[in-house]
Amino acid sequence: MRTTVRLDDELLERLKAQARRENLSLTRLLNRTLRAGMQAGPARAARRQRYRERPASMGSPRVALDKALAAAAALEDAEVVRELALRK
Repeated sequence: MRTTVRLDDELLERLKAQARRENLSLTRLLNRTLRAGMQAGPARAARRQRYRERPASMGSPRVALDKALAAAAALEDAEVVRELALRK
């Protein structure tokens, strides 16, 4: 089957050089390389252990979290007042 594939220039040059070294056509080398990569994919993924993040206690909050939006608004207001005071 014919298809169009876009390859990086550097990758294409490496494939062509390897095809010349092994006295193969580019098509045959590309098929072999893709086949090997697809067969190795699931096996490689199966060996890898999944990353598990372990929770860490950060202690009790120092501010009332039910008033977080009000605290953020107050901090923002204080910053606006400070910037306005600097301009005089």
